[in-house]
Amino acid sequence: MKIAVLTGGGDCPGLNAVIRSVVRKGVQDYGFEFVGVRDGWLGALRNNMIPLDVAAVGGILPRGGTILGSSRTNPFKHEDGIRRIRETLAAHDVEAMIVIGGEDTLGAATELSRQGINLVGVPKTIDNDVAGTDYTFGFDTAVGIATEAIDRLHTTAESHMRTLVVEVMGRHSGWIALHAGVAGGANVILLPERPFDIDQVCAWVKKRFETNYAPIVVAAEGAVPKEGEMVLKDQSHDEYGHVRLSGIGEWLAREIEGRTGTEARTTVLGHVQRGGTPSAFDRWLATRFGLHAVDAVRDGAFGTMVALHGTDIVRIPLDETRGRIKVVDPALYDEFEVFFG
Repeated sequence: MKIAVLTGGGDCPGLNAVIRSVVRKGVQDYGFEFVGVRDGWLGALRNNMIPLDVAAVGGILPRGGTILGSSRTNPFKHEDGIRRIRETLAAHDVEAMIVIGGEDTLGAATELSRQGINLVGVPKTIDNDVAGTDYTFGFDTAVGIATEAIDRLHTTAESHMRTLVVEVMGRHSGWIALHAGVAGGANVILLPERPFDIDQVCAWVKKRFETNYAPIVVAAEGAVPKEGEMVLKDQSHDEYGHVRLSGIGEWLAREIEGRTGTEARTTVLGHVQRGGTPSAFDRWLATRFGLHAVDAVRDGAFGTMVALHGTDIVRIPLDETRGRIKVVDPALYDEFEVFFG
């Protein structure tokens, strides 16, 4: 059997670990052949494939990003997208696909599966917002990077006695903000799941200054004030209909400075959260996902996604993940509320 491997959406630490484990187990245990799809669904549309064998995946375990390249291409936004993908797969004698991606890439995979293309999904995103799995690889690395940044910002904030606003990724869910904020000892943590009161934020900031410490405010990029709208970089949309975020940090700093009369600065971590070598946990999880994805292909369990439930890797129908976002449970937010402010 020949299998195509595709990585789509934003890059993520751990993608190469999945590719490596898929190819190694598939070749050594089952005698499968592999090709890699270049640049996500764009490569499937353009018939851009590269051969993958054990030698090709040697040494990639600790590397960030993806050796296959990625894109935010939506195949259903392109003319004759399904037909072109079918032709690409047929041209290379591909019988099945392993699709590694987040909500958008897997959403496209779900529809392609309904159209009769044999595929298995692997969930990835630093945002940890794919429904059906306890964790996605990439999240642990992103939280570690954000936490280290917050640790460093504490010292410079206190040296100048200014508020530092740290903007982290998280469009619809605040997993990174919550985990890194708690781990980094932030004074205010703002999530997309809970619109915030700017007056309350400023009150927490003032209270922190009263104890002779400088405040750290951690905000997910999708955080929204109760009276206002989501802050956008511009009005352009990608092929999945998403606008470009980032800007809430700068808005918060201006509001805090104007309302409290104290200096405030912003640090936007941005793509640094995606880059670099994956953590040990992300390498471990990504490797396990890859091994189980190959098993699912061998078993003919198409239209499924491998997922982490507790410590077990299970298979769930891709249909169960479509159109759903895994958001932070309000009870979990409330559990840590004693530390905020």
